[in-house]
Amino acid sequence: MTDIFDSHAHYDSRQFAADRAALLGEVLPGAGVVGVLNMASDLPSCETTLQLTRQYDYVYGAAGIHPEEAAQLPADWLDRVAAYLREPKMVCLGEIGLDYHWLDACPKERQQAVFAAQLELAVSLDMPVCIHDREAHGDTLDLLRRYRPKGVLHCFSGSVEMAREVLSLGLYIGLGGVVTFKNARHAVEVAQQIPLDRLVLETDAPYMAPEPFRGRRCDASMIPLVAEKIAQLRGLSTQAVLTAAAENTRTVYRLAQ
Repeated sequence: MTDIFDSHAHYDSRQFAADRAALLGEVLPGAGVVGVLNMASDLPSCETTLQLTRQYDYVYGAAGIHPEEAAQLPADWLDRVAAYLREPKMVCLGEIGLDYHWLDACPKERQQAVFAAQLELAVSLDMPVCIHDREAHGDTLDLLRRYRPKGVLHCFSGSVEMAREVLSLGLYIGLGGVVTFKNARHAVEVAQQIPLDRLVLETDAPYMAPEPFRGRRCDASMIPLVAEKIAQLRGLSTQAVLTAAAENTRTVYRLAQ
């Protein structure tokens, strides 16, 4: 397999500390990986993401504040995020959004305020976003309708009906290992029905490894398992899904073809 583009990953995470250089330098390119978009979640990971983009030609970066990290931020946090986005290979404002599963980390009102501020920044910069939505579908959609950013709703967990609304807003949908899980009814239905030209593939590495590796550390070499599942659902070849998803990733994040 070739043309594997991991549209959402965290290769700066501690889980990759022991073998990051070998993985990004040799293993993933040798497995047919042609692109990685590494997502920040807080200000320190904006910096580590930037460093990865400088070390590896095929790695791009996103800068942003994840909802779980939104509770305590310095007064100049948004200016600092904006500064990272001026770097040439930082191509996305992410990972941003809402997560109501972990309200002990940050209350709803604060999450919404930080998300809204970043959406406003993205629109002002004409910069695509990558959106995290966990157990917050209604409020996420409300804010997307208000700001109408370009970008991706990653690790999509909503219904087909929600997917249609997301698509109507001009956004793309990211699918990863969940689509291979036995209990993944929504993800499977979405994978079957959304237009192929609005799909991107992702790992959320080191998390969300597909079957048969569920529970292990994930990386982009496992994306063909996700593409294979989607290909089976749609009557396509695995390579056709991989190639379409890579083209879509380049399109939404405005990367050279």
